[in-house]
Amino acid sequence: MEDKQPLLTPIMRWFMFAMVLANIAGTMYTILLPIYLTELGASITQVGLVFSLSSVVILILQIFGGWLSDSIGRLRAIAIGSVGGVIGFTFMLLANSWPTMLMAIAVNQIPYAFVGPSFGAFIAENSTQENRGRVYGITETIYQITGVVGPPLGGYIAGVYGFKPMLLVATIFYTFAAGLRIWMATTMRSPDEPTPEKLTRGSFKNSFALMIGMILSGGVVTWIFVTDGVRDIAFLLSDELLPLYLEQIAGISLVQIGLLGSIFSISMMFTPLLSGRISDRYGERVPISAGFLMIFFAYLIFLQAGDYIGFAITWAIFGVSVGLLSPAYQSLISKVVPQKNLGIFTGMFRSSMGFISLPAPYIGAQLWERFNPRIPFILTALLAGISVIPTWFKFKLPEEGSALGTVPLETVAGTGENPADD
Repeated sequence: MEDKQPLLTPIMRWFMFAMVLANIAGTMYTILLPIYLTELGASITQVGLVFSLSSVVILILQIFGGWLSDSIGRLRAIAIGSVGGVIGFTFMLLANSWPTMLMAIAVNQIPYAFVGPSFGAFIAENSTQENRGRVYGITETIYQITGVVGPPLGGYIAGVYGFKPMLLVATIFYTFAAGLRIWMATTMRSPDEPTPEKLTRGSFKNSFALMIGMILSGGVVTWIFVTDGVRDIAFLLSDELLPLYLEQIAGISLVQIGLLGSIFSISMMFTPLLSGRISDRYGERVPISAGFLMIFFAYLIFLQAGDYIGFAITWAIFGVSVGLLSPAYQSLISKVVPQKNLGIFTGMFRSSMGFISLPAPYIGAQLWERFNPRIPFILTALLAGISVIPTWFKFKLPEEGSALGTVPLETVAGTGENPADD
């Protein structure tokens, strides 16, 4: 009897180890950054402005980062982005005012622009159609180590020693991860990785045109685009304001806020495996719809919470819901987009979503200051609830569960007139 192959190959294990190290550094400061900006003199509106403006860098670079990933290979693109990350972390460590921190945060978007489009594509290249949902699920589960370790570690160091020592520790973590990624890029290669191509204007133009056609086709890809746009706008209206609400309105300490991040990741830790199994067996629309519904109920609890227990329950539900959404979305995209173009599609997709949702943090901050701090969170809840409807009715692939090779691409990404879409 033939031995069962492990879901994660050796190269995948190294890949996830480096990813965990890099993102422990990222999660150490992310949830606390809005508070640090206020300590550097920024107002609530200026905090929203910082996140809106710094996002422009990643929006501009993601399409190029995705095309670079498709052309020269996932690991090489990740290594290039990681060098930018080391520079960004160093600038954040040295920044002493909120305008200089804005520039540092903008530089630190470089690794997200290069690594983000490569992450899902790399996993797709190292998995099969039959087990892809489970592979995305297990990689998402491993990734949650970053959330279990990073936020409480960052909250403890910032609360006891200050923000600068916390950023120093995060910089050390990320620099080590960057070195590991550079080593992988120079010594390893995925089994199904295509031969590197020359970076020409023509190849970029062809890839860009193909992706635009798929997004505008009216099929599953179009509806992924629409629902993810609504999701981005909804979350960005309130995400950056959550730690400020917890500190200024609810009176939660930095250490407690860090622990909420850990609660989120622990709750999410085993959900991606369930999401992957459900996706492989019943289709991605089931966990995606359930995830949006749970986010809606989580915000209802958040808006009624009067003590730390209520917020802990909210973050636990957030964790479960995101654990359902993330691997299912990645699995669905990998099935409706040609594998060789996954990088540029992801980059273009994220950039398009980002430009649509770019003003959201600033709008959320204005709603907070001009009307009521609760309004951004109410709007986020409503938009999450509404998203259940299109995801359930439109995220249905022809012959769900079948291999992509049996489903014509033009049917999946085309007019949506397939009977399976009715």
